[in-house]
Amino acid sequence: MRAHFLGKDPDSQVDNSPTLFATDRTDRVTYIAQGWKVTDPQVLADVGPVPDHETLIEIPEDVLKFYARRYAQEEEQS
Repeated sequence: MRAHFLGKDPDSQVDNSPTLFATDRTDRVTYIAQGWKVTDPQVLADVGPVPDHETLIEIPEDVLKFYARRYAQEEEQS
């Protein structure tokens, strides 16, 4: 599997760069998000148990716009 860069938070600082990647999986469409690790106790309580092989991350809405842009481009090509 390979990861293809879609975009980085335009307001990011050094070492603080939420980013979105698309993968080239052939069995399903997936994305990889780099973001801030969620450590807030209230958020963790709201979400509930997270399996050991998973983690929660927080990413800015601007980063999700890269997904929307990619999706719109795919629709235009169809």
